[in-house]
Order: sequence, then C-alpha cells, then structure tokens
Amino acid sequence: MRKEELILYRTFQGEKDRLLNEVAALAADFEDGIMNREVGGTQAEREMAARLYDCIHGLLELAGTYGFHGNLWHCHLAHLLVTHENSYSRGCEMRGAIPGTINAAALHDLEVFKEFFDYDFAPMCERLHVAGFAMVQDYEGNSLESRVYNTRICARICELARKLGRAAAPQEMKDILTDFYREYGVGKLGLHKCFRIDRDAEGEACIRPVPRIAHVKLEDLVGYEIPKQKLIDNTEAFVSGRPANNCLLFGDAGTGKSSCIKAIANEYYDRGLRVIEVYKHQFQDLNKVISQIKGRNYKFIIFMDDLSFEDFEIEYKYLKAVIEGGLEKKPENVLIYATSNRRHLIRENYGDKTEDGRLSEVRQDMHTSDTVQEKLSLVYRFGVTIYFGAPDKKQFQGIVKALAQRNGIHMPQEELLAAANKWELSHGGLSGRTAQQFIDYLRGGMEPDAECGT
Repeated sequence: MRKEELILYRTFQGEKDRLLNEVAALAADFEDGIMNREVGGTQAEREMAARLYDCIHGLLELAGTYGFHGNLWHCHLAHLLVTHENSYSRGCEMRGAIPGTINAAALHDLEVFKEFFDYDFAPMCERLHVAGFAMVQDYEGNSLESRVYNTRICARICELARKLGRAAAPQEMKDILTDFYREYGVGKLGLHKCFRIDRDAEGEACIRPVPRIAHVKLEDLVGYEIPKQKLIDNTEAFVSGRPANNCLLFGDAGTGKSSCIKAIANEYYDRGLRVIEVYKHQFQDLNKVISQIKGRNYKFIIFMDDLSFEDFEIEYKYLKAVIEGGLEKKPENVLIYATSNRRHLIRENYGDKTEDGRLSEVRQDMHTSDTVQEKLSLVYRFGVTIYFGAPDKKQFQGIVKALAQRNGIHMPQEELLAAANKWELSHGGLSGRTAQQFIDYLRGGMEPDAECGT
C-alpha cells in the first residue's frame, strides 16, 4: 500500500489516520517478511498477528461509533475520502466536477486508494493464523444509532463504500466520489445539517456538528400558513442564490418559531443549507466563525434562538457590527435568523423616551432620542420580520384536532376538545406547544382527565 505517495488525501485526523497508517505499515511489513522468509513460525509472526488483531479492533470500534456495516475496511476508506477537505473536494462540493490540473492529482490519489480497496487480506490472515478478519468484511450492523451521523448519511457512506469497492478503475472511483461531493458536500459541513460554536484544544472558536436534530417538517407545523410562507419565500431565495434578508421571527411563546428553523434545516439540507446555532455570549466569536465558512459552497443560516437583551447587556453591539455596519461586507452565503418573544429585542424603559425632569433620578440621559434609536437599530437590521401570534380558542382546537388525527388518536371530538381545554388552562395557555404536549400526553396512554384539572 503506497500511502506515502498520496498528494491531496495525504493526512487525516486522529484515529482515522492511525488506523490507515497501521494497516498500510502492516501490509508493507508482511510483504517484506514474505520475501525474506522471516514471517512463519517466528516472533515476528506473533507480533504481526497482534497488530492485525489491533486493526480489527479499530475497525469494529469505528463501526460502533459511526454505525457502519458491510465491509468495514471499505467503509473506513470511503469515510476518509468524504471527510477529507482539500482543494479538489472543496471545489466539487455542491457543484460537481471542476476543470483543471487538480483532476490529475485527484486521479493519482484514487489510483492509490484503488490498491487500498482491492488489497487481499486472505494470505496475511492465513499465514498469521488470524480468523477474525472475516467479521469486518461482512459486518452486520446492530440496532444502535450512529453517535456521529444521522441514519441517512450513515447509509449513504456505506453505499458509497460498496460502489467504490465494485469500481473497475480509478477513473470510475473518481466519478463516483465526485457525484457524492456534489450531492452531499465534504467534511463536517457536508455531512451534517446543524452546528454549534465551541472551543478547540487551543481555545479558538470552532464549529462543532450537532449529530441529530428533531425530524420536524414544515407540514408538521399546524397553522401559521402565512408566517411559514414568508419564511419559506425568504429561504428559497437564499438557497437559490437570489437576494434575501436577515429574518426575525417574533411573537408569543410556544407558537413554533424555533420549530420552523429546524424544519427549514431539514427541508433545504439537500440544497446546501446549513444552520449554525449561536448563543449571546458567543457573539464576539461571530467574525471568526464567518471567516471559516464564507468561502464554502454552502448556504449558512446563523441561528439565534430566544434572542433578547436587557438594557445593561452590550452583546448586541457585536451582532449589529456583524449584520451590517462593519468594513468587511457580509458574505453572500450567510444570513442571520433569530427568534424572540419581543418585537424590539432590547428592553426599553419609559425613561428612554421622556424628557420629563421629574424622572431625571431614574435616567440621566441628555439625548433620549439617540438612546431610543440605538436600541431600535438592531431590529431594523432584520429585513424580514415575521409575527407568530398565540391562537385563539377556535384555532387551538383546530390544531388539537389536526395533531390528534396525524398521531392516530381516536376519541370522540367533544371529549377530545373538552380535555384539551382543561389541559391548556393549567399548562401554559393557548399555543401550538401546549397542543403538542397534550397530544404527547395522550400518546403516552394516559387518561385524558388525569392531568387536565379534574
């Protein structure tokens, strides 16, 4: 195995690189040992067998972590290819084949990977008396989910491994891999929908994937058709490369604002949309995060949930500079979506708006109009504002009936609505969230009156 001849796919991270290096070194040592007649019946044979068992252990551990099945060695190789970010893979992400000399370098590396895929471990296993390798060549997955990827992406990587393993030539492998990059992208940004900001080992801001998010679809959100359509229209323009606006979803609690963001992450993932969740205390890292994503072929929504500020909090100043107002132009592949229970994101006091001297002890501000404009300037930087209001009684009952039907709950309608009305009185009032909680309670097999105030 000629790993040292790789050009683009030269180095990998962590355990993935260690395992590839060990298998390549073991194959080289075995071939050299066979030629020198030093393997059979020697201490070297026992040491090589131990190394091979260690490689089997590593492949099984990767299967448990990533949820792989089938030929685990091929899955490992395919995973290396789809997570390695280099000039070729980044160029192909979401766009497909690209022109230029870089194709020759990619083909060269896939000639090496073709040897990896085609390597016959049978002579090594036979000579070293290792029978366990057969289990990693036809591994049946267990019921545990991947701890890294959602089920769909895990299945796609295993499918890619089968296709690459069957490919007759390096050029065919290259075409198959390029199609994968075009459809899913590369690396963590390609294989995940949503991310959070974290710190790396050096304390620098970095992006960490959120492995699993709620499988919410836009059609799952009952009601609010006009607000949902406004959000869809803006997001559709964004992923289509047309001008789009930063978006603020505001209104009453429990009306589905955050669920709408999760839904569009699921809806537009296949078209290259990615969502990065950011908390208030991380606003100072926004410029660093944007610098990491601005050159990629994906569309990014920076998502801020339940956004609001007290009058003593100054984090909003970082956000204002990022949205609009700094020297550097905001990248065209980045938008900011926020949800809030407040229409005006920063708390305002009556003292902000009065010039009555009797309130001077409350607020010593000579330019009250400037104070008001400063506090309103943040919300004005969201080009689209969408209101989600609490439903009235009739709308609430409509949501309950729709959710009950969707979840297979069969109760007389009068009994269902009477129980729902009792439930909302003691569980947060009229909202979509309250309706969903009521339906979940019924799905749990509980009697409707047990927690409904009777």
